[in-house]
Amino acid sequence: MNTEPDNYDSPWKDILEHVFPEFMAYYFASVYAQIDWSKGHEFKNTELRQVVRDAELGKRFADCLVRVTLKSGGERWIYIHIEVQGQREAIFPKRIFIYNYRIYDRFDCPVASLVILADDDPDWKPDHFEFEVFGCRHSLTFPVVKLTELASSLEELEHDANPFAIVTAAHLRTRQTKNDPQGRYQAKRTLVRLLYTHGWDRQRILDLFAVLDWMMRLPDGLEQKLWQDIEQIEGETRMRYVTSVERLATERGMQQGMQQGIQQGECSLLARQLTRRFGALPEWVNTRLQQSPTDLLETWGERVLDAKSLEEVFDETRH
Repeated sequence: MNTEPDNYDSPWKDILEHVFPEFMAYYFASVYAQIDWSKGHEFKNTELRQVVRDAELGKRFADCLVRVTLKSGGERWIYIHIEVQGQREAIFPKRIFIYNYRIYDRFDCPVASLVILADDDPDWKPDHFEFEVFGCRHSLTFPVVKLTELASSLEELEHDANPFAIVTAAHLRTRQTKNDPQGRYQAKRTLVRLLYTHGWDRQRILDLFAVLDWMMRLPDGLEQKLWQDIEQIEGETRMRYVTSVERLATERGMQQGMQQGIQQGECSLLARQLTRRFGALPEWVNTRLQQSPTDLLETWGERVLDAKSLEEVFDETRH
C-alpha cells in the first residue's frame, strides 16, 4: 500500500473546494452552464483516493472528484486536475486517461476529466490519449485550460470579481517576477489590496491570501514591508482578517524565540510545499531542512514550482 502523505491539501485545493461553482464558471463556463447549482454538489475525494492510491503515475498539484446534478436531470461526476509542470511530460495524458477509466470502472459512473495546466511551455497542451490494437481503438479527449494563454488579459484578471481570476493573476505574476523580488513585492501588494474590494467574507479573503502567500514568496525584508502594507490596508478597510491570523502566529514564534520561530516556520512551509510537489520526503531532505538557515530555505522555496525532482531543488550548482 502507498503510504505517501496526501498530496491534496494545497491552497489551490482549499480555495477550489470553498468556491467550486466560481471555479467552474471561470475556467469551464460551458460545463458550468449545464449544472443545476441549486441542487448543490458533493466532493468525493475519499473515493478518489481509493482509485489513485496504487496508480501514482506522477505528482498531481491538486485534484478533486465532484458529483453534480445536471439541469437536464441525472448526476455526473467531474474529475478536476491542476498540474504544475516544468517541461513536457509524455506520461501526462496517459495518467488522465487511467484516472478517468479507474473512476468509471470502480463506480460505474461516466466521469468528465477537466485539466488546468500551469506550466510555461506555450507549445505543450495535451488534450487526449488513445491507442489502437487490431482495429480496437480506445481514446479520451479532455478539456484543457492553459493559464499562460490568459496572460494577455492580465490587467482584466486583476479586476475580475471571480476569485479564480485573482488566483490566475497571482500565478502569472509569480512567473513574470521570478528573478525580480521588487516587482513581485509590488504585484503581491496590488493583489492583496484587491482582495478587500469585492465584498468577500473573511474566510474567502483568508483562503485567497493563502494562495497568494504560497505562490508569491518574498525575501525577508520585502515580506516584512508587505506585512506593514497589509496592516495599513486592513486599517483603511476596517477588516482585520489576515493580520489577526499573523499576530497569533507571531506570538507563538516569540514564545519559542524569534529567530528559531522564523527558521522553523520557513522549514515547515518548505516541507509542506515539497511534499505537495514530490510526495513523501526522504530523511536526508528533512535533515537538511532542519539544519539550514532561513535564507537558504528561501532559495530552495523559489525552486519548488519549477524543479522536476527533489535533487534539482537542492542542487548547489544552481544560481
